[in-house]
Amino acid sequence: MARKRAHARLLIYSHDSFGLGHLRRCSAIANSLIDHHKDLSVLILSGSPIIGSFDFRTRVDFVRIPGVIKLRRGDYTSLSLDIGVDETLAMRASIIRHTAETFDPDILLVDKEPLGLRGEIKDTLTMLKDRGTPLVLGLRDVMDSPEHLVDEWRRKNAMPALQELYDHIWVYGLEEIINPLEGLHVPQSVRQKMRYTGYLRREWVHGAAPLRPMPEIENEPYLLVTTGGGGDGASLIDWVLRTYEHDPAMTHPAVLVLGPFMASNLQVQFIERAARLNRVHALTFDSHVESLLANAAGIVAMGGYNLFCEILSFDKPSLIVPRTVPRLEQYIRTARAQELGLVNMLVDDGTRSPRKMAAALRELPGKPRPSEVHFPGLLDGLSVINAMVDQWLNMPTMAPDLSVVGQTV
Repeated sequence: MARKRAHARLLIYSHDSFGLGHLRRCSAIANSLIDHHKDLSVLILSGSPIIGSFDFRTRVDFVRIPGVIKLRRGDYTSLSLDIGVDETLAMRASIIRHTAETFDPDILLVDKEPLGLRGEIKDTLTMLKDRGTPLVLGLRDVMDSPEHLVDEWRRKNAMPALQELYDHIWVYGLEEIINPLEGLHVPQSVRQKMRYTGYLRREWVHGAAPLRPMPEIENEPYLLVTTGGGGDGASLIDWVLRTYEHDPAMTHPAVLVLGPFMASNLQVQFIERAARLNRVHALTFDSHVESLLANAAGIVAMGGYNLFCEILSFDKPSLIVPRTVPRLEQYIRTARAQELGLVNMLVDDGTRSPRKMAAALRELPGKPRPSEVHFPGLLDGLSVINAMVDQWLNMPTMAPDLSVVGQTV
């Protein structure tokens, strides 16, 4: 594809409106590319209602499309608008296509969903394909259990999109750890498009302090308990709180980050319970959570992709309590990482014994750090992505030879 301009443009699409995973992954990639390439602008299409709370570099901006949420029975509904989901999706599809036509990206990067939410980006993919724009699908290291993924991708007609529309597939992990498409029949033509980048390194900019100072734990090692977006993190927070209520003499204080998507009534209850404990501090959300991660003696989390990257990046001993519904993604990732010695796992058996959690929390700061397990290229994801994009931007008359960076399946 010939370069159209001196200043290149990357468009990133992220379908999700609920949770922080997709947004944090996309923002990490965008900020890294901007820092690396001085003649690049990045535009993120997102349904997240809190995308404006994040700090983006100069030359990174976003278009907020109307949000939707997934109901327990699997249906979708509008997040804020009092209109039907079909109307909402039609509006989203129109905004996405119009933005892509006007922005005219040199590269399109799609996060996780090959055709977007209910196929909302298929027309945009086809339009950009006709223009010769490289189309890239980015996949996290684990999607779901093979049996669920086979059914989901068959229903969404995803594999034909990988064959016919996408030029490249980036896997944000290592093949030696997990293959996200394990159990699927993957045609050779699709396998040849796949590159493992390594996990996405996260960094803490010194001076970027938490939004809310916590003088009560200043200079004292603490355990950071975080649920990501928090929409499904109530059981973990309750378990930790019951542990400190049961044993007020816990060795380390705990900082709880509840998450912006946790139900407000639960947030109020948890903050009130934490306020009655001398060794627990709770806050709802912090867009500079990296500073809390960097200073923690250990991390307690649910096992989402981004938290896993942060645990590796900040080299912290961790206790992961993975969710098992509606997806097994977190359990699969955590079980494999524990097998390799990268994390420690505690399975929620429904009883949530305070004694069991207390023992695990006391042992956590002394557990091995992830760096004690050596995997070449483990955190090279952003560097590999930068190199691949460089090839597109510096080789105007041909597609980049991606075999020299990343790993072929």
